[in-house]
Amino acid sequence: MRIDQLIPAFHRGDAIGDTAFHLRNALRARGFVSNIYCISHDPEWAGEARPFSEFPPPAAADITILHFALPSPLTDGLLRLPSRKFIIYHNITPPEFFEPFQAEMTRLCRIGREELARLAPAIEVGLADSEYNRLEIEALGCRATREFPLFIDFAKYERPPSRFVRDLFSDGRINILFVGRIVPNKRIDDLIKVVFYFKKYISPLVRLIVVGKTTSLPVYYRALVQMADEFYLKPEEILFTGHVPDEEMYALYRASHVFLSLSEHEGFCLPLIESMVFDLPIVAYASTAVPYTLGGAGVLIHEKRIDRTAELIDIVARDDKLRKTVIAGQRRRLEAFKAGQKEAFLFREFESLLRSR
Repeated sequence: MRIDQLIPAFHRGDAIGDTAFHLRNALRARGFVSNIYCISHDPEWAGEARPFSEFPPPAAADITILHFALPSPLTDGLLRLPSRKFIIYHNITPPEFFEPFQAEMTRLCRIGREELARLAPAIEVGLADSEYNRLEIEALGCRATREFPLFIDFAKYERPPSRFVRDLFSDGRINILFVGRIVPNKRIDDLIKVVFYFKKYISPLVRLIVVGKTTSLPVYYRALVQMADEFYLKPEEILFTGHVPDEEMYALYRASHVFLSLSEHEGFCLPLIESMVFDLPIVAYASTAVPYTLGGAGVLIHEKRIDRTAELIDIVARDDKLRKTVIAGQRRRLEAFKAGQKEAFLFREFESLLRSR
């Protein structure tokens, strides 16, 4: 029996790509014929995936899994196949977040959600990398759903961080970190407001560090830079690093005092788990998948009040007793999450789905 995976873009280090790679290896280890087919891939992964144009027709008893996170020709391709159809849903941002900034991103997100609505009732099993995502495909009419934990390569976080970067940012300022795409649903504009309040009413020794590609939506990024300028925030107080090598990102986690997320839409939010790995206290707005990912860890805020958020950050950063309590809770959550990462657990969940259908 074949169990193949379809993925639009296969990237090394990407959470979706890593999950597909790990699942394929687990399936092969148990005797299944299993390959990954994609539209595009990183050059270094050329030997790990095949072009979708070479996808051989499956038999009715075979299983084909689509990793769904953006619209692509793979959607209609899956629907036409005679095989048993599964998806692993990684979420699509609602188009409303992009409407004020770019018509094309708005269109792509809308098409993606329309494709998901067509897929959900037509597939046999819908897997989702968070409970929030599972509830979404269940509401769209998916017949059987299950949370299927996102695979995370924790070994990579054991590599040493850049000492130079860590020392550079250990200069007496309170470092507030955010890691993620520079897009409107992340509400980085709210992070800037928090820093402005912090500087004006609490302490001028503050810095917001935003790690993520600034090219995802240039018009939004330019608006953020202009906003920081209008608030008289200097480059040393608002830093957009762009994409950085892993060892530099790990150093920024180590040098920071609080990870702050005021995002209004997350399908999972991997940086929350990364913050737990590096013992960085988390303060996060309780939206969408965030409470599910935190699982009771970190500090959740349920009302967006810029003043209260800034004051809370100051307390978490400076109160050693509270900080240790928060970190202890995050460590417990991390261990529980790692327990669900065991290969045997992943495959046991997968096999139970096969037996149940």
